[in-house]
Amino acid sequence: MSAPIEVLTVLAAVGCGLMGGVWFAFSGFVMSALARLEPADGIRAMQEINRRALRPPLMLALFGTAAACAALTVHALVTWDAHRSPWLLAAAALYLVGTVGVTRAGNVPLNVKLDRTPAHGPQAGLAWAHYERAWAAFNHVRLATSAGASAALVVALT
Repeated sequence: MSAPIEVLTVLAAVGCGLMGGVWFAFSGFVMSALARLEPADGIRAMQEINRRALRPPLMLALFGTAAACAALTVHALVTWDAHRSPWLLAAAALYLVGTVGVTRAGNVPLNVKLDRTPAHGPQAGLAWAHYERAWAAFNHVRLATSAGASAALVVALT
């Protein structure tokens, strides 16, 4: 493995681990804490969290890691190595499909719908209960796939 690819692999592993840590926080305690709030309070808190999430720190980590994984996919396919390439491809698939894909197909549509939900509306309680369960389920997948991708990248480095 060349030095630039090794550095890129380390950066991708750290990025996957960092994103796994974000998802872990939500799966481990943030969502359960928000679920204990009154629906209006939970909705407003999550609406604000979602707005803050769209800023550079999270977006750069999420999509910078995706770019690194995409570049490692190309590298793995072009310079096939029987030991490293399968791990690089597995990591990229886990992260790109299981983290970025699930975020785009699962969490983002829920966030958009929640953003349009009046916190004090007549359906707020039902909307919040559905959101919290569905969003958390998708988030558990993101946690598992980000952590798995990070582990696969570490194996590729050995």
